Amino acid sequence: MSHNDWLAIALTLKLAGLTTLILLVIGTPLAWWLAHTRVRIKPVLEAIIALPLVLPPTVLGFYLLIAFAPNSAIAQFWQLLTGGTLAFSFSALVIASVIYSLPFVVQPLQSGFQQLSKPLIEASASLGAGPIDRFFSVILPLCRSNFLVASTLGFAHTVGEFGVVLMIGGNIPGETQVLSIALYERVESLQYDTAHWLAGGLIAFSLLVLSFVYLVNGYRVVTSPVQNSETAK
Repeated sequence: MSHNDWLAIALTLKLAGLTTLILLVIGTPLAWWLAHTRVRIKPVLEAIIALPLVLPPTVLGFYLLIAFAPNSAIAQFWQLLTGGTLAFSFSALVIASVIYSLPFVVQPLQSGFQQLSKPLIEASASLGAGPIDRFFSVILPLCRSNFLVASTLGFAHTVGEFGVVLMIGGNIPGETQVLSIALYERVESLQYDTAHWLAGGLIAFSLLVLSFVYLVNGYRVVTSPVQNSETAK
């Protein structure tokens, strides 16, 4: 593999790691609110968050490209703030990845929060535990598997992105050329030997991610009856 291929791998890991971190920060309170709110527009909000699951990536990439155009308000504000352009930059990839991978983090967390025992949360509050203390001492341990699944899915989905990042990032080696785009470029230029290495690596990575997710979900299903029986006692 060439130097640009290794740059694409490093950039992909950087993008996926940063995106996952941002998603956990914004996705956790959002998932908690969705799990407990009773507002009438909740189904609409859930549909908007889940839209990337069914929306073609190029559609989202197209509208993000328009939103990030140099004459747009968002791009002008970004240039005023940072001094650089937004479209065809790594920052644009991060923003797009956060939007595109949002449901893969929010939905597992929301599911875990909805299954929490309310009496247990109320008991910890009655013992004097504040919201932050309850989150780290009660909620986080009980939803540990949900956080693991959400982090893994968010990271893996970002690694596999193609349409969105191509639309708004282009193909700039070392700046916006992620692994999926590098693979596409190798196939276009008939460099099948390198393409096999890149594609094989993505297949192996995907299998590892899915195995981990199913392992965590299986462990959660097995241990849940035990936890419920202990709670009943």
